[in-house]
Amino acid sequence: GCNPLAQTGRSKLQNQRAALNQQILKAVRMRTGAENLLKAATNQKVREQVRLELSFVNSDLQMLKEELEGLNISVGVYQGTEEAFTIPLIPLGLKETKDVDFSISLKDFILEHYSEDSYLYEDEIADLMDLRQACRTPSRDEAGVELLMSYFIQLGFVESRFFPPTRHTGLLFTWYDSLTGVPVSQQNLLLEKASILFNIGALYTQIGTRCNRQTQAGLESAMDAFQRAAGVLNYLKETFTHTPSYDMSPAMLSVLVKMMLAQAQECVFEKISLPGIRNEFFMLVKVAQEAAKVGEVYRQLHTAMSQAPVKENIPYSWASLACVKAHHYSALAHYFTATLLIDHQLKPGADEDHQEKCLSQLYDHMPEGLTPLATLKNDPQRQQLGKSHLRRAITHHEESVREASLCKKLRNIEVLQEVLSAAHQRSRLKYARHQEADDLLNLIDAPDIVSKTEQEVEIILPQFSKVTVTDFFQKLGPLSVFSANKRWTPPRSIRFTEDEDDLGFTLRGNAPVQVHFLDPYSSAALAGAKEGDYIVSIQGVDCKWLTLSEVLKLLKGFGEEEIEMKVVSLLDSSSSMHNKCATYSVGMQKTYSMICLAIEDNDKTDKTKKISKKLSFLSWGTSKNRQKSASTLCLPSVGVSRPQVKKKLPSPFSLLNSDSSLY
Repeated sequence: GCNPLAQTGRSKLQNQRAALNQQILKAVRMRTGAENLLKAATNQKVREQVRLELSFVNSDLQMLKEELEGLNISVGVYQGTEEAFTIPLIPLGLKETKDVDFSISLKDFILEHYSEDSYLYEDEIADLMDLRQACRTPSRDEAGVELLMSYFIQLGFVESRFFPPTRHTGLLFTWYDSLTGVPVSQQNLLLEKASILFNIGALYTQIGTRCNRQTQAGLESAMDAFQRAAGVLNYLKETFTHTPSYDMSPAMLSVLVKMMLAQAQECVFEKISLPGIRNEFFMLVKVAQEAAKVGEVYRQLHTAMSQAPVKENIPYSWASLACVKAHHYSALAHYFTATLLIDHQLKPGADEDHQEKCLSQLYDHMPEGLTPLATLKNDPQRQQLGKSHLRRAITHHEESVREASLCKKLRNIEVLQEVLSAAHQRSRLKYARHQEADDLLNLIDAPDIVSKTEQEVEIILPQFSKVTVTDFFQKLGPLSVFSANKRWTPPRSIRFTEDEDDLGFTLRGNAPVQVHFLDPYSSAALAGAKEGDYIVSIQGVDCKWLTLSEVLKLLKGFGEEEIEMKVVSLLDSSSSMHNKCATYSVGMQKTYSMICLAIEDNDKTDKTKKISKKLSFLSWGTSKNRQKSASTLCLPSVGVSRPQVKKKLPSPFSLLNSDSSLY
């Protein structure tokens, strides 16, 4: 993250946001207390005094929210540093949060749930807290986005390991609404994840507004950033549907997605206009329809911003700017259409069919009594239709200037006022040059222009898979097994020895390995081992991430020495072992678990009810099929004295098809 003490324009703005959030929090608490006192008070004088105080608090709160709105429209800080004669774009401010101390809650959970020494995980907990602190001041580039995404993915690991669905860990997460400044606190990690997603989208908007819109590469980067911002916010809306913070409500997020796509579409228009708009018929048709497209999306955005419940909390300056841009770009569309009609006459040898087709596609319908080809050939008709478009352009320009003047925040944005005034003046001058005395006698209603774009903007979904993240708490074991959703017994120490190169049990699974086929008379069984136990360590060596072959090699390395093995068991007996048939499906080879199942089924039919000695893998490997024993994971044969039994187990290789193998 960036240095939180750096005195950049953006950091100063964010610090002002944090200070305002604290003042709003204080005012909200005072209002809540006054409302509670008003409900409880019975004395009339006390009630009148409380009502007076409540009115002052509400007034202060309204002023603070207006001040926060001023920060939200402080677009100049986020724009590129290059001098540009372009309308500013709107970025989103980052949500602010309070510090969270993970150490006590996570240490307690590690000790209670995983039965491990919590002090061994102090560094991992510190790394998690440092990562969260860095995410409060991300750099305004791809590195900052990657930082936020890595923390979001890390929260997924933390949630699986430390946040069971049936209880709370005691951690309280507090985030401030970026639009109203009202704090929201929950003991739910979902609020943390949703807020980080919002900040990813907000950071993309800040990257987009910072791009140099005077170059093709800068405009393409801005378009990409706004589309990615829309994708993150849309993902937030669809994934976290019950967030208590109003800036992350589905209605508000829908409006924010529309705003990001509208700004991306505006960048498309600027990209086409950047090389210069040639005064050529087909080029003017294209630019007019592109401008009409931008005006249309901003008109739809302004309509969405004017609907309840969004209207009450969306910054008024944002809605005003959307209305200004809707009128401005509609005016540009009519201006370019007027230019192509007034300045270009159909000359001999011109492509009449192509021009007729373009003009017919420019409108939904021609004005009454006019046809595309006749209008192109009739110069007075072209002039009259062109001037009607200029009148509509001037009307839209006047409306955009009026709307901008009504909003105090927009009046203070100098570049916006300059762009609107210049465009308005250009349309008025052109109309003045072609105005005639009898224009009012030959009025034609200029039709609406059909919007069309050569590059339709769309949502780009967040690509979390491109960010490589390592689970801070991977020492606890594989997440599929060692998670908060599963309850464990404390580790049990099993001390046993080999007997005639036989451990008395077989293994299955990988990371972690399970005790599977256990001889009840073996040394391990007598020491307390059970079928389904997970091996977590052998002679102090952590085995939770070891494969079956690695555990087997470790066990074989001790010879006749006593082996200390620590195991744990799931408290839910129904899930303590994998389903024996879980590794089989149609078309798959039989696995060792199926062989054991077949052997056990044969044992059940033995009417003598005697316990058969289970052959070790090594014993099986010495059978006639030696080429298959190479792929068999085998344990040394062993022995602890056992009663002799009459029944002999069949060779497991007789249970395999010719194309089967063991693993």
